[in-house]
Amino acid sequence: MKNCSNFKHYLLMLTLLASIALTSSCKDKEDIEPVEETEEEDNNTGVAERISTNLWIKEIMDTYYYWLEDMRPPIANTSDPEDYFEALLYTPTDRFSAIYPNFQELINSLSGVSTEAGYEIALLRESSTNNNVIALVLYVKKDSPAKAANIQRGDLITQINGTTMTLTNYQTVLRGRNTAHNVTLRKFNEAGSSFGAPETVSVNAVELEENPNFYHSVITDGSHKIGYLVYHFFAPGKIDPISGDTDSRYDDEMAAIFAEFKAENVNQLILDFRYNGGGYVSSANNLASLIVPNFSPELVFSKTRFNSFLSRFSDFQNVQTRFTQKSQNIGDQLVDKKIYILTSGRTASASELIINGLRPYLDIVLIGETTTGKNVGSFAIEDEDNPKNTYGLLPIVSKSFNSLNQSDYSTGFTPTIEVDEFDFFPWREFGDTRDPLLQTAISSIKGNISGGRIRGNVEDRMMLETSLERKARFGRQIESLNDVQLKTLKNR
Repeated sequence: MKNCSNFKHYLLMLTLLASIALTSSCKDKEDIEPVEETEEEDNNTGVAERISTNLWIKEIMDTYYYWLEDMRPPIANTSDPEDYFEALLYTPTDRFSAIYPNFQELINSLSGVSTEAGYEIALLRESSTNNNVIALVLYVKKDSPAKAANIQRGDLITQINGTTMTLTNYQTVLRGRNTAHNVTLRKFNEAGSSFGAPETVSVNAVELEENPNFYHSVITDGSHKIGYLVYHFFAPGKIDPISGDTDSRYDDEMAAIFAEFKAENVNQLILDFRYNGGGYVSSANNLASLIVPNFSPELVFSKTRFNSFLSRFSDFQNVQTRFTQKSQNIGDQLVDKKIYILTSGRTASASELIINGLRPYLDIVLIGETTTGKNVGSFAIEDEDNPKNTYGLLPIVSKSFNSLNQSDYSTGFTPTIEVDEFDFFPWREFGDTRDPLLQTAISSIKGNISGGRIRGNVEDRMMLETSLERKARFGRQIESLNDVQLKTLKNR
């Protein structure tokens, strides 16, 4: 994590010089009495801070931005920093570079820390004949207010704080989820094959630390011992609030899960990435290293290509990430060297890196929907030299390839077997073999299905968005620089 934020030591001289030039007085603070700023002085201070921030943004982009030659001309350096940053982007090719008002909140989100009630939702138009918007609960987080209120996967939400969502107001209504709020929901009644009467529950919004290792189990079906893992994002561990460093507890827990799979003689593997929007490359390599068969220290998980400026330096040429040796690896136990991955349109970034990095070594069966299509990565960058600049940047800085130099998934990976869980109801909890994606994977393992589309019995509804896309970590593939690369930049 610190590697991602230390670039300022080597890159921001221009910002420092600009800050000095914009200082309104050279007198020592002790030489003058404090005075109340006038409105004009306050405006001047705001302009100076915007200029300083925008100079920093430009310096970062001139160094790291992947589409360096295609970067747009800058707008006025007195502009709002978010407008300034977005004006530089090579659109529409660049769909993923982002700027955030608060770097620490960005880093927290990437590690699963956020203030919320603990339930994720999908928003759909209720019917083509009206403008109402409904929400379906995708999953509920452990030890959350939503869990305590018995909100469950598959619950139908009709109102938030007593207001029915519509196409015109749902964005505003959803903001109420950031604080304590009421949820009006209907639970599915299997006996009647319909949703029951509305009930209202109250939930608070608290700071949650979500563990990405959401669920795992071993499913035995005849000779098939199936390891099933639900993994919601790639993060190594929790953030220390004092040092800002991240531990490795989530990566270590992942290794422990695979140790269990290995001890249980698992010979089939299903990875559930349907809600996994990405995260840290280091955690992707950790997971892939637990799966790759015939491990050797020379096996390449991914290759990384940088922009034309960075590629001038030898340390940014032929950059490769190799698999790491794991005693918990189950790759050689897998029948036919085959794995099954459950996907959706929310499967993105580091999840797709796993698919791409493993396909030279394994037969990968994708079940679900076409993935997002993100074969590029970012650094998380802050300006530690200027405490008034709280912005965090996630510019696209690299493109990823596998050991065969394949990077052909910018439009997403197409599923081997197409299944849309929104075609089916009721929804099942993770691990329930009646879940349509899990059920299809098990049928494929048993040889009962090999391709095509599985259709459900629910009328099509227009999907608007999910709460997952609103998270800073969605669509992220977070790279880091090693010490040698940092030294190269420092001495350039």
